[in-house]
Amino acid sequence: MTTITLPPDLEGPLAEEARRRGTTPERLVVDELRMRFAPAIAAASDGTSEPNLADFLAGYIGLVEGSTEPMSERCGERFAQGLAEKSSRGCP
Repeated sequence: MTTITLPPDLEGPLAEEARRRGTTPERLVVDELRMRFAPAIAAASDGTSEPNLADFLAGYIGLVEGSTEPMSERCGERFAQGLAEKSSRGCP
């Protein structure tokens, strides 16, 4: 762990930005440093490229539950049917 002493000219603006974002100055600095340096450190250590969307969604892919009804089939017919029903109700 490293302790960093901020000069007064940075302390005020940092506290204001942290307040605006609804976080603490410490969390704001750690998050910004992580965004700035952690991807480069990870890429250098294992030889892979920067994280991509698949990496970001890795824990979520396949977890969405949906209807078993194939919604992409007969979509033109369904759209026309919906328009007809709307028209019959007198909706513009």
